[in-house]
Amino acid sequence: MLVAVAGAPGSGKSTLAEALVAQLDDAVLVPMDGFHLDDRVLEARGLRARKGAVETFDAEGFAALVERLAVPRTEVVFPVFDRGRELAVAGAGVVAPDHRVVVIEGNYLLVDAAPWNRLRYDLTVWLDVPEAELERRLTARWLGYGKDAGQVAAHLENDLANARFVARRSRPADLSVAQPAHQDPGEG
Repeated sequence: MLVAVAGAPGSGKSTLAEALVAQLDDAVLVPMDGFHLDDRVLEARGLRARKGAVETFDAEGFAALVERLAVPRTEVVFPVFDRGRELAVAGAGVVAPDHRVVVIEGNYLLVDAAPWNRLRYDLTVWLDVPEAELERRLTARWLGYGKDAGQVAAHLENDLANARFVARRSRPADLSVAQPAHQDPGEG
């Protein structure tokens, strides 16, 4: 069974996908982020500042992976993104033949454009988060990685542009999970 968890950057895709996999004995997580193009490729294409945008992924390679994942009882090896080193590590993840549920998470899984729209999942989940909440979460993320105010602003500009893109261009999911804006304790 292929379960796609999609949404904007900062929507909680990884958190939900990890929690789902933790509850199932025969599940494995496959993040889309392993298909980031390397920074050298992005620099050569003038896309380094847009890292994380739809055009900065190996979309056809990811599509081939999803097609392989649909074949039951086979081992599939996939790349995993190492955020600390900002690069994809080939062969770092394995879907074993006994994994019956594969939870795939990523921003662009439901985009209504090739090759994304030819991918088929058994269940799709969309995380719907207000933009102000995305901005709050993403600011905390980038500050947590030690970025300064200017770097955070640049990351936010890119991430929020990607958030608007997926909100506008994604197909409807089987299940949409609306998340409220953040409230500090004692509010609301």
